[in-house]
Amino acid sequence: MYSYPKKLLVCVALALPLAAGAQATATPLSEAGRALFASAPVPQLVARQFAFTEGPAVDRQGNIFFTDQPNDKIWKYGTDGRLSVFLSPAGRANGLYFDKKGRLIACADGPGQLWAIGPAGQVQVLVTDAAGRRLNGPNDVWVSPANGVYFTDPYYKRDYWDAARPAPIEQYVYYLAPGGTQPVVVEKTLQKPNGLIGSPDGKLLYVADIEGNKTYRYRLGSKGELLDKQLFVAQGSDGMTLDERGNVYLTGQGVTIYSPAGERLAHLDVPAAWTANICFGGRDMRTLFITASEAVFTVPMLVRGIR
Repeated sequence: MYSYPKKLLVCVALALPLAAGAQATATPLSEAGRALFASAPVPQLVARQFAFTEGPAVDRQGNIFFTDQPNDKIWKYGTDGRLSVFLSPAGRANGLYFDKKGRLIACADGPGQLWAIGPAGQVQVLVTDAAGRRLNGPNDVWVSPANGVYFTDPYYKRDYWDAARPAPIEQYVYYLAPGGTQPVVVEKTLQKPNGLIGSPDGKLLYVADIEGNKTYRYRLGSKGELLDKQLFVAQGSDGMTLDERGNVYLTGQGVTIYSPAGERLAHLDVPAAWTANICFGGRDMRTLFITASEAVFTVPMLVRGIR
């Protein structure tokens, strides 16, 4: 999650045309890049009614949940194409991800905690601190197949924090073991860790250092540790996702897609000041869902995403 604009937008615009002067256009693609998209690779506007969108996550049915952090809401974009508010207030939630129990794991930036949110919106606090110190503000989260939770904790000062909020602590990547209550540091060498995503087999984790403008790949150890750090690409990212082929989708100025080998396959221009996050959803998991500033967009794909 990047530092979002302070202005809160209150207009409601479901499925309206793109704003004048902000038309999305298709960027020339390689042959491998073209094979990813079901039609022209142009983001289609779903709604432009938010202040700053973030954290999309998909449930078992293909419904997508995402946050409007300044307005303190978690929204649901159903497989029927309808938008509805799932939870408000929502702890100023940022990154989201579903665990095997069907709970929505949320980076609750407001109180500086990690939450598990049940289907009816009931909240269980999973993490309140790190070794007795209040976290900066959990940012992005991924749940492994073994139900271990990885999350990043960069520092982005917020207007809504109370005056007593302490100065920033170190900006680390943490791991919370299944059933655990105290996260452990698994990466402390990045300048500002932000987006992260793991492979569906639980063997790999990608972590973006947004300030260092790099994305790294790690092998996951049996106890949740990060091993064999390798530079994946010299590009940072806010949120990120993977598709069924192992391609990596990075965000920031639009969306850039890389093969598992780090070859750039495609770039999507997104008509927004900042593209914050991304995931796949829909009943067939072939809808690419993009959160970008005050709007959300979709792109139909030939490849499926991962759950």
